[in-house]
Amino acid sequence: FLLRPISGEIEQRSCRVPGSAAQSSHTLLAAAMADMGLTLMGERETGADVRSANVTAVMALSNILKSSLGPQGLDKMLVDDIGDVTITNDGATILKQLEVEHPAAKVLVELANLQDTEVGDGTTSVVILAAELLKRANELVKNNIHPTTIIAGYRLAMRESIKYIQANMSVAVDKLEQDVLLSIAKTTLNSKFVGAESDIFSKMVVDAMRSVKINGPDGKAKYPVSQVNLIKSHGQSCSESVLVAGGYAIQLARGSQEMPTYVAKAKIALLDFDLKKHRMSMGVNIVIDDPAELERVRQREMDITKEKIKKISEAGTNVVFTTKGIDDFAMKYLVEAGILGVRRVDKKDIKRIAKCTGAQLILTMANMEGEESFDPNTLGAAEEVTEQRVGDNDFIFIKGCSSAKAATILIRGANDYMLEEADRSVHDALCAVSRTLESNAVVPGGGAVETALSLHLEDYARTFDSYEQWAIAEFAEALLTIPKTLAMNAAMDAIDLLAALRVRHHAAQSSQDPTKADYKWFGLDLTNGGVRNSVTAGVLEPMVSKLKSLKFATEAAITILRIDDLIKIAPEQEQQ
Repeated sequence: FLLRPISGEIEQRSCRVPGSAAQSSHTLLAAAMADMGLTLMGERETGADVRSANVTAVMALSNILKSSLGPQGLDKMLVDDIGDVTITNDGATILKQLEVEHPAAKVLVELANLQDTEVGDGTTSVVILAAELLKRANELVKNNIHPTTIIAGYRLAMRESIKYIQANMSVAVDKLEQDVLLSIAKTTLNSKFVGAESDIFSKMVVDAMRSVKINGPDGKAKYPVSQVNLIKSHGQSCSESVLVAGGYAIQLARGSQEMPTYVAKAKIALLDFDLKKHRMSMGVNIVIDDPAELERVRQREMDITKEKIKKISEAGTNVVFTTKGIDDFAMKYLVEAGILGVRRVDKKDIKRIAKCTGAQLILTMANMEGEESFDPNTLGAAEEVTEQRVGDNDFIFIKGCSSAKAATILIRGANDYMLEEADRSVHDALCAVSRTLESNAVVPGGGAVETALSLHLEDYARTFDSYEQWAIAEFAEALLTIPKTLAMNAAMDAIDLLAALRVRHHAAQSSQDPTKADYKWFGLDLTNGGVRNSVTAGVLEPMVSKLKSLKFATEAAITILRIDDLIKIAPEQEQQ
């Protein structure tokens, strides 16, 4: 804290704490500090004040997101300070766009980002759950239960929840007859803008993810989402989107109109230097006495580039991608050699092309002897490289890549807002499918997991005869906000549907009747306003997503609950 001794007149700053007793004690403390020549330069809030302020800030964020949860959730329109508009119902995107000042609310923004990077989906529900846990914890603190006890109770409840999901709520992917991956992709996409076209998109997402399978060093299969390139192009409807399987596409045109638009059996060179008339580097001067020599120097400068291109073409190259420029002079030689040249390729794209085609990115043609040479082994291969016009833009398509796997999804849409939102939705679906393929376990959606956990934790709480029992019971209640919010967003009677859902889950957990065992898979049916078996209806989510969102939400709530003192240091007063 910034404590400054004050000589002469004693300055006393009272702290803002409700209640006359608290105020008098703080005033006495401040007076004692002042007597010792110490005073706090700034504002200080403690205890109930800070907690209430934190809960208010967190609930404000949660209420913004609540109406965007689920398949019937609504979108938010966000306008930034320049006037750029974003229309989305993705929790992480909404929170990124909001400029959050409050320190506790910032924790939730980071929480949504973490869920987005780790899992990709479930960003809205994780924030709603964390806010609800915090609100209920604050009520317990008001009833004289110490925060440390509540934190211990929440941790116990979280551990028990994770154990219960893994033991009772998860289904191995290979045990289900239906195409689980399609169901996972559809479930994710249904709550998004492209939900209407979820059949087309879910098939594209699953095919794209399957095509990028690689085996890691430990022998486990990996499905990197980064190997799927998403490109957006104006025009037509979302349903016209296409998947370029086993290939890659970039939004660039060939360097010259005289170059070929189609190259079969492509040998691809990836360069990270300019192809232009050679110039001496900075600070190098050539002193020439004879005017005839000047022309020879100029000619040699041209020949250096000509020789470079000759060496590249003699290696069998028929496609050149460079991250830098190609000038008209170099373009002439490329056209003569029948090479398709593309300039100003993004570094990120060229690295991915290197992975797909097995090419190596060449930084310089200089060899150990100080000469320039081009090694044909650095070339990549693809069945074909073509330039095609899609909408208003030219695209270069690399198809039939020889080496690693890659895929490109070309998203079409009427305007920028639609394209951006479709891009985010497809990315979330790719993440969900990737996590399912890697973890090989799914859980039922539609609020089934939360309802089952809530009932199980209520029974689990009763096994404790200490204060933790209250915290675990409140954790169980907080979980029910997810199915409640889902039902409310679909304009259904939340109390009625939740009661029906709880009856079935209670029967599944307590009854010995084997016919009722399937009730544990039951979740909400928001289109018909009832409950149904989520697994047979194909409403599934990756188990990793559920486990991580429970962990992250609990940790975030605990982080904010620990805070009982907020000190804002007053800025330095500038001397006049």
